[in-house]
Amino acid sequence: MAVAAHKPYWMPDDPVFRPCWAGAALHADGIPENWARDNEGEGISQKNRNYCELTVLWWAWKNLRADYLGLAHYRRYFASAQTGEKKSRIASGDYLMGQLDKAPVILPKKRNYLIETNYSQYVHAHHEEDLAQTRAILEERYPSYLAAYDASMGRMTGHRFNMFVMRADLFGSYCEWLFDVLGELERRLDISGYSDYDKRVYGFVSERLLDPWIETNHIDYVELPVVNLEDQHWVKKGTSFLKRKFTAEK
Repeated sequence: MAVAAHKPYWMPDDPVFRPCWAGAALHADGIPENWARDNEGEGISQKNRNYCELTVLWWAWKNLRADYLGLAHYRRYFASAQTGEKKSRIASGDYLMGQLDKAPVILPKKRNYLIETNYSQYVHAHHEEDLAQTRAILEERYPSYLAAYDASMGRMTGHRFNMFVMRADLFGSYCEWLFDVLGELERRLDISGYSDYDKRVYGFVSERLLDPWIETNHIDYVELPVVNLEDQHWVKKGTSFLKRKFTAEK
């Protein structure tokens, strides 16, 4: 499992995890000696400011070989328990393999927006054009995915974080499809006027594409909880979430 990180940070002592420095083509100072870099081999490291952890996903797709491949974040991992000291809750390689005996894919438990659909949550936080162009691309290039995309946009729940473990053939198929869609989106969107935050658009959009791919291809999966090693500031996040929603609806 590739672990995307853009700064030195604690890593689990388990050989299943492969730390990889994200955006190494843009900033290479301080990379720990035993970490991989997303500009080694074939990669899109130079796009990290727009693709976020997806530059590590591309690196893993093109440069790692294993029966199963996955992506995690230096602060965020699949968990084998809901309670206890955070680092001790991180699911080990052996635990993950046990889950993969049940299904070929592991996903994080769905996020529930409660008062927002996946579509409205995105457009209140980002640019509606991102999703409009994404839908147009699917309609033109992958019409069989359109029904699942529309259904997903209308729901209040979804798999987030760009986190998963997949059997290698599924991992490759997903990456090929995902990066084709995002590459076309990159050609169509003008993000020159976006804030630095919204310029991470391709990372944000990719989170909304995983469920349509899973559902269209009828992929079985298991869900695991996620442990975040740092405080998530839920009160602040909740306040911002409500402010965006009700300000936008006035």
